[in-house]
Amino acid sequence: MSINGFSFPTAIKFGAGARKEVAAHLKSKGLKRPLIVTDKALGALPVLAEFRLHLEGLDVAVFSGVFGNPTASQAMDGAAAYKAHQADCVIGFGGGAALDVAKVVGIAATHPGHILEYVWDHPQVRPISGELPYFVALPTTSGTGSEVGRSSVISEDDTHLKRIIFSPKVLAKVVFADPELTLGLPPHVTAATGMDALTHNIESYLSPAYHPLCDGIALEGTRIAARALVTAVREPGNRQARSDMMMASMMGAIAFQKDLGAVHSCAHALGAVCDLHHGLANALMIDTVLDWNYETVPEKFEELAHVCKVAGGGKAFVPWLRELKKTVGITGSLKDHGVKPEHLPRMVEIATDDICHQTNPRPCTPADFKRLFEEAM
Repeated sequence: MSINGFSFPTAIKFGAGARKEVAAHLKSKGLKRPLIVTDKALGALPVLAEFRLHLEGLDVAVFSGVFGNPTASQAMDGAAAYKAHQADCVIGFGGGAALDVAKVVGIAATHPGHILEYVWDHPQVRPISGELPYFVALPTTSGTGSEVGRSSVISEDDTHLKRIIFSPKVLAKVVFADPELTLGLPPHVTAATGMDALTHNIESYLSPAYHPLCDGIALEGTRIAARALVTAVREPGNRQARSDMMMASMMGAIAFQKDLGAVHSCAHALGAVCDLHHGLANALMIDTVLDWNYETVPEKFEELAHVCKVAGGGKAFVPWLRELKKTVGITGSLKDHGVKPEHLPRMVEIATDDICHQTNPRPCTPADFKRLFEEAM
Protein backbone atom coordinates (compact mmCIF):
# COMPACT_ATOMS: atom_id res chain seq x y z
CA MET A 1 0.00 0.00 0.00
CA SER A 2 1.09 3.58 -0.68
CA ILE A 3 1.71 6.12 2.07
CA ASN A 4 -1.08 8.75 2.35
CA GLY A 5 -0.83 11.97 4.33
CA PHE A 6 -3.84 13.42 6.14
CA SER A 7 -4.53 16.66 7.98
CA PHE A 8 -7.55 18.59 9.24
CA PRO A 9 -7.82 22.33 9.38
CA THR A 10 -8.54 24.79 12.14
CA ALA A 11 -9.99 25.52 15.58
CA ILE A 12 -13.76 26.08 15.49
CA LYS A 13 -16.07 27.77 17.98
CA PHE A 14 -19.49 26.53 16.91
CA GLY A 15 -22.88 27.57 18.20
CA ALA A 16 -25.39 30.36 18.70
CA GLY A 17 -23.65 33.43 20.10
CA ALA A 18 -20.13 32.42 19.03
CA ARG A 19 -19.72 35.87 17.41
CA LYS A 20 -19.75 37.43 20.88
CA GLU A 21 -16.44 35.74 21.77
CA VAL A 22 -14.36 37.36 19.01
CA ALA A 23 -13.34 40.49 20.93
CA ALA A 24 -12.13 38.64 24.00
CA HIS A 25 -10.19 36.22 21.81
CA LEU A 26 -8.42 38.98 19.87
CA LYS A 27 -7.62 40.90 23.05
CA SER A 28 -6.13 37.74 24.56
CA LYS A 29 -3.69 37.71 21.63
CA GLY A 30 -2.74 41.36 22.20
CA LEU A 31 -4.55 42.50 19.06
CA LYS A 32 -6.29 45.87 18.98
CA ARG A 33 -6.89 47.08 15.41
CA PRO A 34 -8.89 44.59 13.35
CA LEU A 35 -9.96 45.15 9.78
CA ILE A 36 -13.34 43.57 9.03
CA VAL A 37 -13.47 42.32 5.43
CA THR A 38 -17.04 41.92 4.23
CA ASP A 39 -19.20 42.49 1.18
CA LYS A 40 -21.15 45.57 0.10
CA ALA A 41 -24.55 44.17 0.99
CA LEU A 42 -23.58 43.00 4.47
CA GLY A 43 -21.72 46.24 5.11
CA ALA A 44 -25.03 48.10 5.04
CA LEU A 45 -27.11 45.57 6.99
CA PRO A 46 -27.95 45.48 10.71
CA VAL A 47 -26.20 42.09 11.10
CA LEU A 48 -22.78 43.76 10.74
CA ALA A 49 -23.72 46.68 12.97
CA GLU A 50 -24.88 44.21 15.62
CA PHE A 51 -21.63 42.27 15.37
CA ARG A 52 -19.60 45.46 15.83
CA LEU A 53 -21.39 46.09 19.12
CA HIS A 54 -19.58 42.98 20.43
CA LEU A 55 -16.17 44.39 19.47
CA GLU A 56 -16.10 47.04 22.19
CA GLY A 57 -12.59 48.05 23.17
CA LEU A 58 -11.13 47.41 19.72
CA ASP A 59 -10.31 50.03 17.10
CA VAL A 60 -12.26 48.58 14.17
CA ALA A 61 -12.22 49.48 10.48
CA VAL A 62 -14.39 47.95 7.78
CA PHE A 63 -13.55 47.10 4.19
CA SER A 64 -16.82 46.32 2.40
CA GLY A 65 -15.57 46.33 -1.17
CA VAL A 66 -16.36 42.69 -1.96
CA PHE A 67 -19.20 42.01 -4.39
CA GLY A 68 -20.17 39.30 -6.85
CA ASN A 69 -17.53 36.67 -7.51
CA PRO A 70 -14.43 37.80 -5.59
CA THR A 71 -11.70 39.39 -7.70
CA ALA A 72 -8.01 40.14 -7.46
CA SER A 73 -8.64 43.90 -7.42
CA GLN A 74 -10.90 43.49 -4.40
CA ALA A 75 -8.09 41.71 -2.57
CA MET A 76 -5.64 44.47 -3.45
CA ASP A 77 -8.12 47.14 -2.33
CA GLY A 78 -8.60 45.26 0.93
CA ALA A 79 -4.84 45.20 1.45
CA ALA A 80 -4.72 48.97 0.93
CA ALA A 81 -7.46 49.35 3.56
CA TYR A 82 -5.45 47.14 5.93
CA LYS A 83 -2.39 49.34 5.55
CA ALA A 84 -4.37 52.60 5.83
CA HIS A 85 -5.88 51.45 9.13
CA GLN A 86 -2.52 50.17 10.35
CA ALA A 87 -4.43 47.03 11.22
CA ASP A 88 -2.92 44.16 13.19
CA CYS A 89 -5.46 41.43 12.30
CA VAL A 90 -8.25 40.53 9.87
CA ILE A 91 -11.82 39.49 10.61
CA GLY A 92 -13.50 37.80 7.66
CA PHE A 93 -17.26 38.35 7.94
CA GLY A 94 -19.54 37.08 5.20
CA GLY A 95 -20.15 34.39 2.64
CA GLY A 96 -17.61 32.63 0.51
CA ALA A 97 -16.68 35.69 -1.53
CA ALA A 98 -15.87 37.87 1.48
CA LEU A 99 -14.00 35.09 3.24
CA ASP A 100 -11.92 34.26 0.16
CA VAL A 101 -10.86 37.90 -0.11
CA ALA A 102 -10.26 38.14 3.65
CA LYS A 103 -7.89 35.17 3.51
CA VAL A 104 -5.53 36.86 1.09
CA VAL A 105 -5.72 40.50 2.19
CA GLY A 106 -2.93 39.70 4.62
CA ILE A 107 -0.74 38.32 1.84
CA ALA A 108 -1.13 41.41 -0.32
CA ALA A 109 -0.65 43.71 2.69
CA THR A 110 2.60 42.12 3.88
CA HIS A 111 4.20 40.62 0.78
CA PRO A 112 5.52 42.18 -2.46
CA GLY A 113 3.88 42.06 -5.85
CA HIS A 114 0.31 41.49 -7.03
CA ILE A 115 -1.94 38.94 -5.36
CA LEU A 116 -2.25 36.91 -8.58
CA GLU A 117 1.48 36.23 -8.42
CA TYR A 118 0.70 33.93 -5.48
CA VAL A 119 -1.70 31.59 -7.28
CA TRP A 120 -0.46 28.03 -7.23
CA ASP A 121 0.05 27.65 -10.98
CA HIS A 122 1.63 31.04 -11.73
CA PRO A 123 4.73 30.46 -13.89
CA GLN A 124 6.87 32.44 -11.42
CA VAL A 125 4.77 31.88 -8.33
CA ARG A 126 5.90 33.94 -5.35
CA PRO A 127 6.34 32.13 -2.03
CA ILE A 128 4.32 33.20 1.00
CA SER A 129 7.53 33.51 2.95
CA GLY A 130 6.54 35.68 5.90
CA GLU A 131 4.01 35.41 8.67
CA LEU A 132 0.53 36.62 7.80
CA PRO A 133 -1.68 38.86 9.96
CA TYR A 134 -3.81 37.03 12.50
CA PHE A 135 -7.06 36.00 10.81
CA VAL A 136 -10.40 34.83 12.17
CA ALA A 137 -13.49 33.96 10.15
CA LEU A 138 -17.23 34.28 10.73
CA PRO A 139 -19.39 32.72 7.99
CA THR A 140 -22.76 34.34 7.35
CA THR A 141 -23.92 31.77 4.78
CA SER A 142 -23.90 27.99 4.76
CA GLY A 143 -22.46 27.00 1.42
CA THR A 144 -18.81 27.33 0.47
CA GLY A 145 -17.29 26.40 3.81
CA SER A 146 -14.51 28.82 2.93
CA GLU A 147 -14.01 29.54 6.62
CA VAL A 148 -12.28 26.18 7.12
CA GLY A 149 -10.42 26.02 3.81
CA ARG A 150 -6.72 26.44 3.13
CA SER A 151 -7.27 28.01 -0.26
CA SER A 152 -8.75 31.20 -1.64
CA VAL A 153 -10.52 31.32 -5.00
CA ILE A 154 -10.41 34.73 -6.64
CA SER A 155 -11.08 35.73 -10.23
CA GLU A 156 -8.97 37.65 -12.68
CA ASP A 157 -10.68 40.98 -13.24
CA ASP A 158 -10.39 40.93 -17.02
CA THR A 159 -10.98 37.26 -17.92
CA HIS A 160 -13.12 36.31 -14.87
CA LEU A 161 -11.15 33.06 -14.64
CA LYS A 162 -11.04 31.65 -11.12
CA ARG A 163 -7.52 31.31 -9.71
CA ILE A 164 -6.51 29.46 -6.54
CA ILE A 165 -4.09 30.56 -3.84
CA PHE A 166 -3.32 27.52 -1.73
CA SER A 167 -1.39 27.52 1.53
CA PRO A 168 -1.97 26.34 5.10
CA LYS A 169 -0.94 29.89 6.05
CA VAL A 170 -4.30 31.26 4.86
CA LEU A 171 -6.25 29.08 7.28
CA ALA A 172 -8.19 31.03 9.89
CA LYS A 173 -6.65 30.79 13.32
CA VAL A 174 -10.15 30.36 14.73
CA VAL A 175 -13.55 30.03 13.06
CA PHE A 176 -16.47 31.51 14.99
CA ALA A 177 -19.35 29.62 13.40
CA ASP A 178 -22.54 31.24 14.66
CA PRO A 179 -25.75 29.97 13.02
CA GLU A 180 -27.58 33.09 14.21
CA LEU A 181 -25.67 35.05 11.57
CA THR A 182 -27.59 33.15 8.87
CA LEU A 183 -31.11 33.77 10.22
CA GLY A 184 -31.66 36.74 7.91
CA LEU A 185 -30.74 34.95 4.67
CA PRO A 186 -33.59 35.02 2.14
CA PRO A 187 -34.89 31.66 0.89
CA HIS A 188 -33.26 31.83 -2.55
CA VAL A 189 -29.82 32.47 -1.03
CA THR A 190 -30.37 29.72 1.54
CA ALA A 191 -31.29 27.35 -1.28
CA ALA A 192 -28.35 28.21 -3.56
CA THR A 193 -25.74 28.13 -0.80
CA GLY A 194 -27.28 25.00 0.66
CA MET A 195 -27.00 23.22 -2.68
CA ASP A 196 -23.36 24.30 -2.78
CA ALA A 197 -22.76 22.62 0.57
CA LEU A 198 -24.59 19.50 -0.56
CA THR A 199 -22.59 19.40 -3.80
CA HIS A 200 -19.28 19.63 -1.92
CA ASN A 201 -20.19 16.67 0.25
CA ILE A 202 -21.53 14.55 -2.62
CA GLU A 203 -18.68 15.24 -5.04
CA SER A 204 -16.06 14.69 -2.35
CA TYR A 205 -17.55 11.29 -1.57
CA LEU A 206 -17.69 10.33 -5.24
CA SER A 207 -14.06 11.34 -5.85
CA PRO A 208 -11.86 8.28 -6.43
CA ALA A 209 -9.03 9.78 -4.34
CA TYR A 210 -8.14 7.72 -1.27
CA HIS A 211 -9.23 9.46 1.92
CA PRO A 212 -11.56 7.38 4.14
CA LEU A 213 -11.59 10.11 6.79
CA CYS A 214 -13.11 12.54 4.31
CA ASP A 215 -15.48 9.87 2.98
CA GLY A 216 -17.01 9.58 6.44
CA ILE A 217 -17.31 13.33 6.83
CA ALA A 218 -18.80 13.71 3.34
CA LEU A 219 -21.46 11.08 3.93
CA GLU A 220 -22.47 12.56 7.26
CA GLY A 221 -22.44 16.07 5.78
CA THR A 222 -24.70 14.84 2.99
CA ARG A 223 -27.06 13.27 5.53
CA ILE A 224 -27.26 16.47 7.58
CA ALA A 225 -27.82 18.74 4.56
CA ALA A 226 -30.46 16.43 3.10
CA ARG A 227 -32.30 16.53 6.41
CA ALA A 228 -32.08 20.27 7.01
CA LEU A 229 -32.09 22.16 3.70
CA VAL A 230 -35.83 22.22 3.02
CA THR A 231 -36.58 23.31 6.57
CA ALA A 232 -33.96 26.06 6.43
CA VAL A 233 -35.52 27.41 3.23
CA ARG A 234 -39.13 27.17 4.42
CA GLU A 235 -38.51 28.25 8.02
CA PRO A 236 -35.74 30.86 7.95
CA GLY A 237 -35.87 31.33 11.72
CA ASN A 238 -35.44 27.63 12.51
CA ARG A 239 -32.22 27.63 14.52
CA GLN A 240 -31.73 23.87 14.40
CA ALA A 241 -31.96 23.80 10.60
CA ARG A 242 -29.64 26.80 10.32
CA SER A 243 -27.17 25.11 12.65
CA ASP A 244 -27.33 21.87 10.67
CA MET A 245 -26.69 23.67 7.38
CA MET A 246 -23.73 25.58 8.79
CA MET A 247 -22.24 22.32 10.03
CA ALA A 248 -22.90 20.56 6.69
CA SER A 249 -21.22 23.46 4.90
CA MET A 250 -18.07 23.18 6.99
CA MET A 251 -18.05 19.41 6.64
CA GLY A 252 -18.25 19.69 2.87
CA ALA A 253 -15.28 22.05 2.78
CA ILE A 254 -13.26 19.79 5.07
CA ALA A 255 -14.18 16.75 2.97
CA PHE A 256 -13.17 18.30 -0.32
CA GLN A 257 -9.52 18.26 0.57
CA LYS A 258 -10.18 14.84 -1.01
CA ASP A 259 -11.04 16.86 -4.15
CA LEU A 260 -14.21 17.45 -6.15
CA GLY A 261 -15.51 16.57 -9.62
CA ALA A 262 -17.02 17.66 -12.91
CA VAL A 263 -19.98 19.49 -11.35
CA HIS A 264 -17.52 22.05 -10.02
CA SER A 265 -15.63 22.29 -13.31
CA CYS A 266 -18.94 23.12 -15.00
CA ALA A 267 -19.87 25.60 -12.26
CA HIS A 268 -16.52 27.37 -12.51
CA ALA A 269 -17.06 27.76 -16.26
CA LEU A 270 -20.57 29.12 -15.72
CA GLY A 271 -19.22 31.60 -13.18
CA ALA A 272 -16.46 32.79 -15.47
CA VAL A 273 -18.54 33.12 -18.65
CA CYS A 274 -21.99 34.02 -17.33
CA ASP A 275 -21.19 35.32 -13.82
CA LEU A 276 -23.60 32.83 -12.24
CA HIS A 277 -23.63 32.51 -8.46
CA HIS A 278 -21.44 29.52 -7.64
CA GLY A 279 -24.03 27.66 -5.57
CA LEU A 280 -26.70 28.20 -8.21
CA ALA A 281 -24.32 27.00 -10.93
CA ASN A 282 -23.63 23.81 -8.98
CA ALA A 283 -27.34 23.28 -8.46
CA LEU A 284 -28.09 23.70 -12.17
CA MET A 285 -25.48 21.11 -13.16
CA ILE A 286 -25.45 18.54 -10.36
CA ASP A 287 -28.23 16.22 -11.52
CA THR A 288 -27.03 16.19 -15.14
CA VAL A 289 -23.43 15.37 -14.18
CA LEU A 290 -24.33 12.82 -11.50
CA ASP A 291 -26.72 11.05 -13.85
CA TRP A 292 -23.76 10.65 -16.22
CA ASN A 293 -21.48 9.49 -13.35
CA TYR A 294 -23.88 6.87 -12.00
CA GLU A 295 -22.80 3.89 -14.09
CA THR A 296 -19.16 4.30 -13.00
CA VAL A 297 -19.75 4.09 -9.22
CA PRO A 298 -23.28 2.72 -8.61
CA GLU A 299 -22.26 1.37 -5.21
CA LYS A 300 -21.46 4.89 -4.00
CA PHE A 301 -24.84 6.11 -5.15
CA GLU A 302 -26.36 3.35 -3.02
CA GLU A 303 -24.57 4.79 0.02
CA LEU A 304 -25.71 8.33 -0.82
CA ALA A 305 -29.29 7.14 -1.21
CA HIS A 306 -29.04 5.32 2.12
CA VAL A 307 -27.87 8.35 4.14
CA CYS A 308 -30.46 10.60 2.46
CA LYS A 309 -33.24 8.05 3.08
CA VAL A 310 -34.09 7.89 -0.60
CA ALA A 311 -36.61 5.16 -1.42
CA GLY A 312 -35.53 3.11 -4.39
CA GLY A 313 -31.78 2.99 -3.77
CA GLY A 314 -28.95 4.43 -5.83
CA LYS A 315 -30.88 4.68 -9.11
CA ALA A 316 -33.40 6.93 -7.38
CA PHE A 317 -30.78 9.34 -5.99
CA VAL A 318 -30.57 11.69 -8.98
CA PRO A 319 -34.37 11.93 -9.38
CA TRP A 320 -34.50 12.70 -5.64
CA LEU A 321 -31.98 15.51 -6.17
CA ARG A 322 -34.09 16.95 -8.99
CA GLU A 323 -37.13 16.96 -6.74
CA LEU A 324 -35.15 18.54 -3.89
CA LYS A 325 -34.11 21.39 -6.17
CA LYS A 326 -37.73 22.06 -7.11
CA THR A 327 -38.79 21.95 -3.47
CA VAL A 328 -36.28 24.65 -2.48
CA GLY A 329 -37.18 26.81 -5.48
CA ILE A 330 -34.29 26.14 -7.87
CA THR A 331 -35.99 25.59 -11.19
CA GLY A 332 -35.31 26.00 -14.88
CA SER A 333 -32.45 25.08 -17.17
CA LEU A 334 -29.24 26.91 -17.97
CA LYS A 335 -30.95 28.95 -20.68
CA ASP A 336 -33.53 30.12 -18.12
CA HIS A 337 -30.63 31.60 -16.16
CA GLY A 338 -29.07 33.52 -19.04
CA VAL A 339 -26.79 30.91 -20.58
CA LYS A 340 -26.82 31.06 -24.40
CA PRO A 341 -25.61 28.60 -27.06
CA GLU A 342 -22.84 31.00 -28.06
CA HIS A 343 -21.41 30.67 -24.54
CA LEU A 344 -20.80 26.94 -24.97
CA PRO A 345 -17.37 26.92 -26.69
CA ARG A 346 -15.77 29.09 -24.00
CA MET A 347 -17.52 27.19 -21.21
CA VAL A 348 -16.24 23.87 -22.56
CA GLU A 349 -12.73 25.27 -22.77
CA ILE A 350 -12.75 26.55 -19.19
CA ALA A 351 -14.33 23.39 -17.78
CA THR A 352 -11.78 21.22 -19.58
CA ASP A 353 -8.90 23.27 -18.17
CA ASP A 354 -10.37 23.24 -14.65
CA ILE A 355 -8.56 20.97 -12.18
CA CYS A 356 -11.65 19.71 -10.34
CA HIS A 357 -12.75 17.17 -12.94
CA GLN A 358 -9.42 15.35 -12.65
CA THR A 359 -10.99 13.57 -9.66
CA ASN A 360 -14.39 13.02 -11.22
CA PRO A 361 -15.27 9.30 -11.03
CA ARG A 362 -15.63 9.27 -14.81
CA PRO A 363 -12.98 10.88 -17.07
CA CYS A 364 -14.20 14.00 -18.88
CA THR A 365 -13.28 15.09 -22.39
CA PRO A 366 -14.23 18.37 -24.10
CA ALA A 367 -16.93 16.43 -25.96
CA ASP A 368 -18.30 15.20 -22.63
CA PHE A 369 -18.49 18.73 -21.24
CA LYS A 370 -20.20 19.98 -24.39
CA ARG A 371 -22.81 17.23 -24.09
CA LEU A 372 -23.35 17.88 -20.37
CA PHE A 373 -23.85 21.60 -20.90
CA GLU A 374 -26.22 20.95 -23.81
CA GLU A 375 -28.27 18.52 -21.71
CA ALA A 376 -28.52 21.10 -18.92
CA MET A 377 -29.60 23.85 -21.36
